[in-house]
Amino acid sequence: MRVVIVYESMFGNTHLIADAIAKGLAPGNVVTVVPAAQAGREVLDRADLLVVGGPTHVHGMSRPRSRAAAVQMAQKEDSHLTLDAAAEGPGLRDWLAALGRLDIRGAVFDTRADGSAMLTGRASKTIAKLLERHGIALLAPAESFLVTKDNQVRPGERTRAERWGRELAALLPAARPVR
Repeated sequence: MRVVIVYESMFGNTHLIADAIAKGLAPGNVVTVVPAAQAGREVLDRADLLVVGGPTHVHGMSRPRSRAAAVQMAQKEDSHLTLDAAAEGPGLRDWLAALGRLDIRGAVFDTRADGSAMLTGRASKTIAKLLERHGIALLAPAESFLVTKDNQVRPGERTRAERWGRELAALLPAARPVR
């Protein structure tokens, strides 16, 4: 099966989680991990599963303003933050707006602050709704992976992301769309 993981990552945490999910999905599948800025239609052609993830900004999906604020935070002289290689390109919101209809299966994840989702919000909630509007049938409930207040992936989250990838892979043979 062909799996494409499209992510948005400002400081690298969502990228790390996307790579961990890919590791879990990899056995028996061809997995491509790509930032939203590089996820053109040709990348999605013949995919059996599309996994999409992004960071939670201000209780939901990032917006141009929250993305610009993240870039400014990383560029401050005393900042310990490092921008992901594709951080300054278009985000998931822009990518989804131009996506068009896809008749494939999907899964959604986000990264968010370590705390109650009631307080932090979840980008995955909106990402899931937008994917469904594009015709993508979700295989599993959206998943959140946690980041510490020091902006590091919480210990154990990469392992949990890899396990989630294996769980998604186990769902694929039964859910394979007819082509």
